Amino acid sequence: MPSLKGNSLEIISCLFWTLCESGYNTENRCIGRNRTEACGKICFLSQVVQQNAGTAGSIMSISVREIAKLAGVSSATVSRVINGSNLVTGETTQRIQAIIKDFNFVPNNSAIHLKSGKSHIYGIIIPDLTNPFFTELVKIFEGLLVEHERELLVANTDFHSTRTQRSVRRMLLRRVDGVAILASELETASLEGLVNNRIPVVTADRYHTGPGISDIAIDFSQGMTELAAHLRELGHTRIGFIGGTAGIVTSRVRKECFLDAIVKQGLSSREGWIVEGNYRTDGGAAGMETILAAGELPTAIVTANDLTAIGALRKAHEKGLRIPQDISIAGCDDIEMSDMVNPPLTSLRISRQEYAGMIMQALDLATTNQSNEGHQYMLPTRLIVRQSTGPASR
Repeated sequence: MPSLKGNSLEIISCLFWTLCESGYNTENRCIGRNRTEACGKICFLSQVVQQNAGTAGSIMSISVREIAKLAGVSSATVSRVINGSNLVTGETTQRIQAIIKDFNFVPNNSAIHLKSGKSHIYGIIIPDLTNPFFTELVKIFEGLLVEHERELLVANTDFHSTRTQRSVRRMLLRRVDGVAILASELETASLEGLVNNRIPVVTADRYHTGPGISDIAIDFSQGMTELAAHLRELGHTRIGFIGGTAGIVTSRVRKECFLDAIVKQGLSSREGWIVEGNYRTDGGAAGMETILAAGELPTAIVTANDLTAIGALRKAHEKGLRIPQDISIAGCDDIEMSDMVNPPLTSLRISRQEYAGMIMQALDLATTNQSNEGHQYMLPTRLIVRQSTGPASR
């Protein structure tokens, strides 16, 4: 079928196509009982063209009912083709698809979702959209959703509990099929609001599951142990730590895992070397300045994430310190930027591909059976050694 988007010649061609499909021969005579049908289609198609006059190159306004009339089928048959049903014959499917293509018809997903009770949207709530770790994770997760014909709704809390509550409300209003909440500043009431509305939830580092609630915990214990062992092998004995934002779960988990790891490896730290950050470069720089002002310096510093480490690196350079000759610095996350700073950063890699896959698996399992108990997932880390760590200074 020729396109209806172009000039009058193309429209005339389209009208002729309709005539031929309905039984009009090349001598301009309607054949038998098809005459009324052919003339009716011509009149109807002419009306559609007139309604869309001046819309060349754009999407034309046409309904499922109008497509059905052009194709000579019922609206239900058109709906089946749109939804990918195999109950329609191949010939009819091709005819309907040709009309849909020529009119650039876009189905009304809201109506489809209202009927099915599913929005085919997953939500994800993250704490910091400016952090490359989360932007990389969101990109990968969205790619997985596109492969499964789903959409993604993203909300950013900026580490504020009130924004988390608003983000949860957005998810409820959009009737998402499931939500991954990676923001640690999560209140129980917000979680219950989702679960009570039968919306499956995946949380991060809460170490708690329930009906419709799964959790993905990053194995910082193993990762910090591996990192502490690496520093011990390089001769380091005095280790500092720049943590994350105070008062949130993941900051506590990372700090506790660091302290456990250095004890296991026979290393030492002290109060002036353990400071808070904010998971951003300015927090890393401020934390590094606090440690440098403490007098005796640690031989190495571990940070809660790579942005913190990059801020610490910058402050160390400003103070005239050489990395790693004077002090070693290591991060966590292994964002793409880690390999671009000077010197390249030693980091605990958290695979965004694995993380996104676990979120997808957990939500898919929950949406198929919401009465099931959620699962506890453990995401491993891997130490990536680069030039920011070296032998301890004497």
